[in-house]
Amino acid sequence: MSIEKVREYLKEFNREKDIIELSQSSATVPLAAAALGVEPARIAKTLSFKADSGALLIVTAGDARIDNKKFKNTFGFKAKMLTSEEVIEYTGHSIGGVCPFAINSDDVKIYLDVSLKRFTTIYPACGSSNSAIELTCEDLEKISKALDWVDICNIS
Repeated sequence: MSIEKVREYLKEFNREKDIIELSQSSATVPLAAAALGVEPARIAKTLSFKADSGALLIVTAGDARIDNKKFKNTFGFKAKMLTSEEVIEYTGHSIGGVCPFAINSDDVKIYLDVSLKRFTTIYPACGSSNSAIELTCEDLEKISKALDWVDICNIS
């Protein structure tokens, strides 16, 4: 089970007890926001893209949308989402619970979008469609082992 993998991963940071397991689905930004009682923008969604070798995970604010031109200028190729099968293969998580923690493959590079920096805390998923964790941006950067902050989104 993916959430158990994440729980084990978070032990390295002494944050495994901070996982919030919800009784309802948090598989989409609106569902997660409603379940957690926060504005949708504070949901840290993890988007997965194909890369030349492997995959990219980009964690963005819940109200942010990928700007294709900014993406291409930053990464040097066109944004193309992974299929649901590829998401599981690369991350070990199913869509609805994808997060930047306990990733299956070394061929996955993790980036954080600056759209998250507006908030004191944000809520990424924890490997299941009914879990989350409240983190500061600094905690997210450290725990996800993100390579860098990028500016590739527009806020709706």
